[in-house]
Amino acid sequence: MGFRYSGFDVGFSVFGIMFIFVFIVIIGIFVVIIVKGISTWNKNNNSPRLTVVAEVVSKRIDVPHHRHANAGDLTGAHGYHTTYYVTFQVDSGDRMELSVSGSEYGMLVDGDRGKLSFQGTRYLSFERC
Repeated sequence: MGFRYSGFDVGFSVFGIMFIFVFIVIIGIFVVIIVKGISTWNKNNNSPRLTVVAEVVSKRIDVPHHRHANAGDLTGAHGYHTTYYVTFQVDSGDRMELSVSGSEYGMLVDGDRGKLSFQGTRYLSFERC
């Protein structure tokens, strides 16, 4: 029950409108994320597989930061997904940052030169020369 004003239930109407608005916004965000992911996947699949001589110039890690720690839990293991990125520079001077697996990330070192294979924005492999 909400606040009644001249036979109009203001509390329920405002809550109902806000609930519907937030629900639509959340669904919209999910749809945009899904469409963007499918678009990137499709673009990568339709791109040629290329192999170029490149050098590892930098590495970085993206770890989501959430402020929902459980009391006494210092492990930090909350199911977060760490993303690893490596920036490669080709002989023309162009750079590209590609997402790689954790094991690949650990094997690559700044200054490594070799043959980089990729498809669109998808990292395939790196073989040192």
